[in-house]
Amino acid sequence: MYAVVGCTDCSALWIVEGRPDTTACPRCGKRRQFSKLRKFVETEQKEAAAEARASMLANRGGEGEAFAATDSFAEMENYVTEAGMSDEEYLEAAGLDTDEVTATGERAANGNGGSTSRTETVKEALRELDAPTEEEIVAYAAERGVPEDYTETALERLRRQGKVTVSGGTYRLL
Repeated sequence: MYAVVGCTDCSALWIVEGRPDTTACPRCGKRRQFSKLRKFVETEQKEAAAEARASMLANRGGEGEAFAATDSFAEMENYVTEAGMSDEEYLEAAGLDTDEVTATGERAANGNGGSTSRTETVKEALRELDAPTEEEIVAYAAERGVPEDYTETALERLRRQGKVTVSGGTYRLL
C-alpha cells in the first residue's frame, strides 16, 4: 500500500510505502507517527500515488487544469523513450563505427581490453623474463611503449616497496 501524506509544519507532500511506525518529512526532517498523519490518498500502486501527489502539487500551484491536460507518467515515459535519436544514430552522426564501439565495450566488460598500465608492463617483464637485468627489463618495456626513464623509476619504486629484490644485477619479483 502507498499513501500520500503531508507535513503539518512545512506542508510538504510525500509518498509512504506500507505502514511504518514513523516517517520523516523529506523537506524539514520532522519525524511523526504514521498513524497520526493525514492520508490524502491510499492506493495499491506506486504510480497511482505519484499521479495523485503530482495532481495535488499542481493544484496547489494553480496549474491543475494544465496538469489535467497532460498524459499520465507512464504515457510521458513512453514519449521520452521514443524522443531523440538512438545510441546507434548518435554514434554514427559523430562519425564512429557502431560495430567497433560495441566490440570495444564488450572487450572492456570482459576485462580484456588490451590495455596494460606501465607499471603492470614492468611487472610483466619481471614475470616473463628469466633472471632479468635492468637493461633487459627496460628493453622489454620499451617494446611495449613504456619509456626508459619510467621503467627505471618503476623498478626503484618496486624495490623500495619490497615487491622486487635485486641480487647481482638480477631482478626478481616477490
